[in-house]
Amino acid sequence: MINLFANIIYFIIKPVISAVLIKKNYPEDAIIAKYAQSPSDIIFTKDDDVIMFHAVSVGEINAIENLVKKTREKFPRKKILVTTGTHTGQDLAKKKFADIADFITYFPFDFPIVINKFLDKFNPKKVFIAETEIWPFFAMICKKRGINISIINGRISDRTFVSYKTFKYLFKYFLSFYTGIYTQSDDDNNKFLQLGSNPLTTKKMNNLKFDVSKPIIGYNIDKASSKILLAGSTHKGEDEIVLFTYRKLKENTPGLKLIIAPRHLTRVEEVRALVESFGFIYRLRSEGIHSLKDIDVLILDTLGELGQMYSFADIAFIGGSFNKTGGHNPLEALVFNKPVISGPSVHNFKDIYDIIKKAHAGFVVENKNEFYEIASELLQNKNFYDSTITNCTQVFNKQQGALEFVLDLIKN
Repeated sequence: MINLFANIIYFIIKPVISAVLIKKNYPEDAIIAKYAQSPSDIIFTKDDDVIMFHAVSVGEINAIENLVKKTREKFPRKKILVTTGTHTGQDLAKKKFADIADFITYFPFDFPIVINKFLDKFNPKKVFIAETEIWPFFAMICKKRGINISIINGRISDRTFVSYKTFKYLFKYFLSFYTGIYTQSDDDNNKFLQLGSNPLTTKKMNNLKFDVSKPIIGYNIDKASSKILLAGSTHKGEDEIVLFTYRKLKENTPGLKLIIAPRHLTRVEEVRALVESFGFIYRLRSEGIHSLKDIDVLILDTLGELGQMYSFADIAFIGGSFNKTGGHNPLEALVFNKPVISGPSVHNFKDIYDIIKKAHAGFVVENKNEFYEIASELLQNKNFYDSTITNCTQVFNKQQGALEFVLDLIKN
């Protein structure tokens, strides 16, 4: 009866849903996919061993990136299906998983008639929903069909938890459909338990995003016995902030060097002109520079070297955070135990920043003055710097293990 009622509602509001998606500039093929009406009748057969990973948007795609790659590596015979909820998430999924996943599409609307079409088409054996997505009809129908469905890297924000608690008994019913709920932290675990999830299948798994490995260092940079501030993945408007802060920091740390890596190489000339306007002596990495001895600034204008370059830094500024970009991944620096500083716009990696801020392993600043104050304290106060390095190590040790946890779920 509940399914019939939901399907009636679906047919009534379907034109409204389509209008909203069109207004949000979703392409026609995306809307068709959300209705599970793509042209192919069957994508995978019931004989295929299909694992489905769902990540609603950019942050969740980043969270499952290593998991999807490791799944392909360890289970080459399995079929991998990746779904997203947003258009930006879909674009990123196709960029990251084009050569890894067997199929990438949109998650279906949570109405029985759409879900059944979707499941008939893709035939998943296991479904892993990343982080905060709770879809009651999808979970209900998966359970009815005997499909193993789990929430992984689960988290619930404090604000969302207050809203969910109002409907606690309804959520207890929804959560009963899930085979397992595996969370990022003890706090998240307790929130799910308070909402009525099964204590036997609700467990802490830690955070997938922290399961990263140090890249192999393929070159050496002579630091000339200097300390290095590395500004990674900077965007337009941020280079000026970095250069202003660097100039001010050099007043108390004369030998300080700066490595600046614009996010997009098309901006290298723009960054070069800015560095010249500040009067700094600089070189380009593409010139084969391996020493910082006779320069102030090294502009990283090469592809694929930023991750390794963090190993030579003493402090890292993570770009995309002083504009509306939403920040970039601070773990690329933190994996080398380098203290990170970011501007206020970090919503793409909010959960990571929440963890590293609480652990005092990283800092989110509101403006260039706060940027200077934190960077200056790290450079001038050895005890503060050393304690931050210790915190970087401890937060990684505490958070890792999530990747193997989920791989064991797939294996077993």
